[in-house]
Amino acid sequence: MNIAALQISSIGLNPNRLEHYLNTAKNKEVKVLTLPEYVLNRFFHELAKTPLEMLKQQSEKQLTFLKELSKRYNIVIVAPIIRVIKRKRFKSVAIVKPEKTYFYDQQILINYSHWNEEKFFSNPIKELVQPPTFRIDGVKFGVLPGFEIHFDIFWQSFLKRDVDVVLVPSISTFDSNERWLHLLRSRAFVNSMYLLRVNRIGDFKDRYRWKFYGRSCSILPDGKVSMMLGESEELLIEEIQKELVRTARREWGFKSALRRRDAL
Repeated sequence: MNIAALQISSIGLNPNRLEHYLNTAKNKEVKVLTLPEYVLNRFFHELAKTPLEMLKQQSEKQLTFLKELSKRYNIVIVAPIIRVIKRKRFKSVAIVKPEKTYFYDQQILINYSHWNEEKFFSNPIKELVQPPTFRIDGVKFGVLPGFEIHFDIFWQSFLKRDVDVVLVPSISTFDSNERWLHLLRSRAFVNSMYLLRVNRIGDFKDRYRWKFYGRSCSILPDGKVSMMLGESEELLIEEIQKELVRTARREWGFKSALRRRDAL
């Protein structure tokens, strides 16, 4: 099975640019395509200046496009998006299937002084629930927004639920790629899973220069980097081989060790 990560900057309300890549993905027999964070909507620091009704209309129109494109190309699209519900903003990920769309509201948000999503969005702070999974042609996918990769509880959930591939839509900046790469390779290895991380590109300037550096990558279940993009607009396509997941789990035995421990 082939899956794809579309490394791109902000997408306007014209779907032609996205459709071009979906057509390419379809020709390469891609079944799942993932977008970065903050490309269907403006970057976080621009949202405060965006009227609520304008943001709501933008997101609804983008979702209409995604649903149409998913049906037309028979591809599952995983797309971070800001939803406006009862005049409140929610940071979500849409999982758009040809027959159905459902949403995951991010549970742990960035709360730094220079980037405080927790304060800005209305995502509830409550007991954590399992992040979403879905299955395509015998391959089980998990979805985890970029900031949530830092928390063990989500990976334990994926491991216990036999997830084969984790899709990580992100927006990373400030020369953090080396740290992200070490973390993601470790997560892939100790959980014996594929990871597909897609990062935004482009710039935003206020008191800082927010340079989104791309470097989207695919990581194998043994922790090795399969492919990595540069800093330009590009489509990454990875072939998922379920046997590599089975081999990694058999050789390293992390999951079976956890099951033995739980049985005590």
